Amino acid sequence: MNEPHVLYEVKGHIAVITLNRPKAKNAFSPEMIRLWREYLEKAKTDDNVRVIVVTGNGDTFCSGGDIRDMAEGKLKSWDMKRFLWDGVHRIVLTLEDLDKPVIAAINGAAMGAGMDMAIMCDLRVCSDRAKLAESYIMMGLVPGDGGAYFLPRLAGLSKALELLFTGDVINAEEALRLGIVNRVVAHDRLMSETMDLAGKIAARPPLAIRMTKRAIYQGLTSSLRSHLDYISSQISLLSETKDHQEAALAFLEKRKPEFEGK
Repeated sequence: MNEPHVLYEVKGHIAVITLNRPKAKNAFSPEMIRLWREYLEKAKTDDNVRVIVVTGNGDTFCSGGDIRDMAEGKLKSWDMKRFLWDGVHRIVLTLEDLDKPVIAAINGAAMGAGMDMAIMCDLRVCSDRAKLAESYIMMGLVPGDGGAYFLPRLAGLSKALELLFTGDVINAEEALRLGIVNRVVAHDRLMSETMDLAGKIAARPPLAIRMTKRAIYQGLTSSLRSHLDYISSQISLLSETKDHQEAALAFLEKRKPEFEGK
């Protein structure tokens, strides 16, 4: 029996999505794209899930599009357009609509669309063995899955242009220096360190975390006045929650709070 191309597991309040085509360097397949989106939607609607972790099985995070398919010309013109718009881009847009934090645990190479899929997550914890590249240019392509949108927001315009124009491979430490990843950890500690970070976030008031994420991304595209109006509405709603009351009482009583997400 063939293994599914994506695995899904919930550990406490953390959903773990694992890309599972290790022999193919976790390159895209129609099944992978379908399951990836389905599991994001499942985590989104599961009230028990507060944080999502995405990683890869084997020595690669994700190598993006399958180069063998490219060489054989399986996706051309409108077939490529449909594969992106009806498939890969649905993951991007699902992530945009997902107000729970998503952490990429980059266990190995993240190339082309694989790098795009990592940088569209909210946070990135990177193995010290990982390498990253916006390698589309090496295939005579443009960054098809959001790289030209996300990378300038992380690394700045000039460095993003350099990486996108050259397709240069960077190591984990360089990615950290450029602000592309949040942390670099020893390879054998990647998942434990990522789960510790996810657990720390999951232990915070869930509604406040979700509204904070929304506020941050909303603020990137709005005026200061609009943002302040938005945030005043959010904090007004949060002030009525049980979690806010619990946090205040726990502080006064010098104990650890217990949040319900209500």
